[in-house]
Amino acid sequence: MTKQDISENQVKTVFLGIGSNLGNRNRNIELSKFKLYLENIEIIKCSSNYETPSWPDPKKPKFINIVLKIKTYLSPQKLLELCKKIERELGRKKRKKNDPRECDIDIIDYSGLILNKDIVIPHTLMHQRNFVLIPLYEIQKDWKHPKLKRNIKDLISQLPNKDIRTIKQI
Repeated sequence: MTKQDISENQVKTVFLGIGSNLGNRNRNIELSKFKLYLENIEIIKCSSNYETPSWPDPKKPKFINIVLKIKTYLSPQKLLELCKKIERELGRKKRKKNDPRECDIDIIDYSGLILNKDIVIPHTLMHQRNFVLIPLYEIQKDWKHPKLKRNIKDLISQLPNKDIRTIKQI
């Protein structure tokens, strides 16, 4: 058994962002958590629910977002496939980018890994998103961006005031 084989079988700590702005938003988020659980994903921590205007078009329905801290044996690719499967099961269809959706599950951070090929980790714009940073801060106050090497307090302090004012814990 090679070193790589051993590391592939080790449990990884991952942060997922889940959002919904179509249908019963709270139910969609709870169902996505349940479906992750059914796939042997261990949920360690879950943030509160946060409501934010739709981005980039605030005229569209508001989002509810959470961040989960999970443990998994799945590779980044397998975890992404599972997230996409759950999105489809909850009714997500192919639409234009940033259109309203029943469920959106993003891998925010996969054990500090940096990937830029088939899958991009950490999530490209997460460091600019109030609906990722504030729930993430709630559950992991010492988190540091793997690529930017900046702590979460610093990233939150860089958000525009409007982004701080428009997010509310519900």
